[in-house]
Amino acid sequence: MREHELRRHIVGEMHLRRWPQLSAPMRIVQLLQLVDSGMRDAEFAAVLAPPAGGIVDQAGARHVSGTLSPGIAFGWERHNEASSITLFAKDADSAALARAVEWAETLPGTTLRATQITLVRDDEEAQRLLPGFAFEEEELVTCHVAGDVRIWSDFRIGGEGYGRTLIAANGAAEGDLTRTVQRVQELGNYRNLALLGLPIAQAYWPLLDKAEAHLRQIGENLVKTDVRDDELMDQITSLSMEIAAIASSANYRMSATAAYGQLTDERINDLKPESIRGYPSLVDFTQRRLHPAVRTCAAFTRREQQVATRAGQLTGLLRTRIETRIENQNAQLLASMERSSSLQLRLQHMVEGLSVVAISYYALSLLSHMLEGLAEFVPAVHPHAVVAVLTLPAVLCTGLVLRHMRKRLVGDH
Repeated sequence: MREHELRRHIVGEMHLRRWPQLSAPMRIVQLLQLVDSGMRDAEFAAVLAPPAGGIVDQAGARHVSGTLSPGIAFGWERHNEASSITLFAKDADSAALARAVEWAETLPGTTLRATQITLVRDDEEAQRLLPGFAFEEEELVTCHVAGDVRIWSDFRIGGEGYGRTLIAANGAAEGDLTRTVQRVQELGNYRNLALLGLPIAQAYWPLLDKAEAHLRQIGENLVKTDVRDDELMDQITSLSMEIAAIASSANYRMSATAAYGQLTDERINDLKPESIRGYPSLVDFTQRRLHPAVRTCAAFTRREQQVATRAGQLTGLLRTRIETRIENQNAQLLASMERSSSLQLRLQHMVEGLSVVAISYYALSLLSHMLEGLAEFVPAVHPHAVVAVLTLPAVLCTGLVLRHMRKRLVGDH
């Protein structure tokens, strides 16, 4: 068998993000951390070296699982831009869980989301524990998900820096319960990752306002004749670079927000939340807070593209203006050259006429001197009469000769 080099990677991808079977009662602690690319190797090495007594059961480039102490398992997973470390505590004492949480908190990265989930058997047990969670009554979200499983949370950050969630299994099978709790966690993780784009959109929005105002000013200057083209080109070039810098800084985050927002909607659809009268459900909470943020980021992306398009259009208009101006200048230059050529031709004809007269005059003068010298030896010769007779033929002959020479010169070129 000639196996494709990516076959095992693809098959392994289908088996990632699987949690161990969950059963109530249980405590689950998860941290979602953003890790710089330069810290990835250090993070992976730290996960592979759990504290004393810890054992790594499975290890891959993107997934590690094992046990930290009796009753406490862990799972680490690497995502595209974040990593999650999850602790599963069943029948474990509080001190051991605290040590495990302390180890998880020391892993490289900055925490984007930290949650503590208390999993109980049924609603009755959950109602006994509910007062101890001290949820904000006005913020409390509770609903049934994936059937009879019920969740409670106010999605607030508690005093220890963790959000708290209470989940009642209500007889759900272990496999169904595991998938449900995992989807609830993924829903929250994707929601927070999606919301990372909102502060960036809000921060860059005034820059787009400024860019649009600058574009309007440039557009007004385009119709003015007293504004130099090179000044306008410098302004448009500088503005285009600013817009490109905004796009370079924000586009990835905006695209990620759109993708995570879609994943969040998919997880909600998978959970099939059922509202409980008097309380908002996961759908209500998400639609009220996440969707406006996602739409804001989408609006920012569209606006940034529109501003970039307008800048390109103004650049094209300026090029057209410059090309038109150059064409007009070339036309004026050609007309000036034509007038100059016509004037030169007239001057040439005038000089040519004067040259005929001058050459004829010098030729007849030489002939007159020769005839005067000859008259001393031949009295019958009358120099002035001969010159008078030959003047007109000499002028005509000189003119014909010069004209013939000019035609030959023009023909050679």
